[in-house]
Amino acid sequence: MKNLRLLPRRRAGFTLAEMMVVIVILGLLATLVVRNVMKNLGTAMGGKVKADITTIASALTEYAINNSGRYPDSLEPLITADVNGQTYLNMTVVPRDPWKNEYQYEAPGPGQPQPRVYTLGKDMQPGGEGDNRDIDNIMIANGDTEGEGGGGGGR
Repeated sequence: MKNLRLLPRRRAGFTLAEMMVVIVILGLLATLVVRNVMKNLGTAMGGKVKADITTIASALTEYAINNSGRYPDSLEPLITADVNGQTYLNMTVVPRDPWKNEYQYEAPGPGQPQPRVYTLGKDMQPGGEGDNRDIDNIMIANGDTEGEGGGGGGR
């Protein structure tokens, strides 16, 4: 019978070299993933803005239809339940833009056929580029949300 004590013992676990290789590979993968995530984050924020503004603008139109063409003075009536318990926006608060700022609203006036719902972007200043650009429902309807800046808050 063979003596088991003379056979070399195998250790369980990884060597330092194997661990270093795994760490380097994970670091490279993380770098690629983070780069792509950050690049697509702006696209996702833009999509959220478009969806929110379009939803609010549609709710304002529905409100006006149900109120003899009158638009509300603010966005609050869109989340306030009517006598039947229905709201124009199916939420408890008016949504905020991706930078946690309130969406702005201008009711239509003379020469303005429709209301304007907009965000001033991350910097909350008129104009700007990238995350700081203004986006409104009129730009979205015209397909002009990819341009630089959104104008100075006017029409």
